[in-house]
Amino acid sequence: MFKGTLVALVTPFADGKVDYAAIQRLVDWHIEQGTEGLVPVGTTGESPTVNVEEHEKIIQTVVKQAAGRVPVVAGTGGNATAEAIELTCFARDVGADASLQVCPYYNKPTQEGLYRHFAAIAEACDLPMVLYNIPGRTAVSMAPATVARLAELDQVVAIKEATGSMDQTSEILALSDITVLSGDDSLTLPLMALGARGAISVVANLVPKDVKRLTDAMLAGDVATARAVHRRLFPLCRAMFVETNPIPIKTAMLWTGLLESDEKRLPLADLAPASADVLRQAMTEYGLL
Repeated sequence: MFKGTLVALVTPFADGKVDYAAIQRLVDWHIEQGTEGLVPVGTTGESPTVNVEEHEKIIQTVVKQAAGRVPVVAGTGGNATAEAIELTCFARDVGADASLQVCPYYNKPTQEGLYRHFAAIAEACDLPMVLYNIPGRTAVSMAPATVARLAELDQVVAIKEATGSMDQTSEILALSDITVLSGDDSLTLPLMALGARGAISVVANLVPKDVKRLTDAMLAGDVATARAVHRRLFPLCRAMFVETNPIPIKTAMLWTGLLESDEKRLPLADLAPASADVLRQAMTEYGLL
């Protein structure tokens, strides 16, 4: 279940509301393109600005539309353990295959607090769990020793690694046999060279077949092919983060017709003109515009 190319799905909005019909279209498109897993309501899905009712309905919509064709890893994390438990149990009950659990943000728990948070979710909800370590967003980083400790729990099966550190992944893999998935598109190749099994990808919202070519090649040991795909993808991956994710990826999807609107919710704003120029150049050079 947890290998290859999984997409960190955007959440489309229209006139301030979640566009559930657009979500259904994206699910079908991704499955047609060969995407191997769907990850709704994570960072890219603007989880901080959807309310609980919307959050649950997005998960339910993706699960229903996927209809078992590919696994759904529902973003159900939060900085309140009780809320994360509630969302995770909901995801389990509507048929999600796993949950994505971000490190609690803003309250800056200790390593022991992180362990107890994830352990409490695992105990309350019998659903496979993908940990999500992204200190640039959360202001706290899960130590490799904590990851290894959590990996001893039956429900904890994988980690999305978005620290940007090769040493972090190397140490995690030295301490445990947990599945590592890249959380940084530009680092998917080097992380897979270390032993990661795939990626939860932002740029796969735009070019899923190309991301899959990279992960397929690395899983097959075809480093030369993977390196060639990586070198072509790299400028596009960097352009996806010229401003805060998911601002650039939503703009890119609008420009290519994958979205009818690049609407975000405040406090996210539209892409600045200078950043739009950077994105447009990268997309033009890639052949998307």
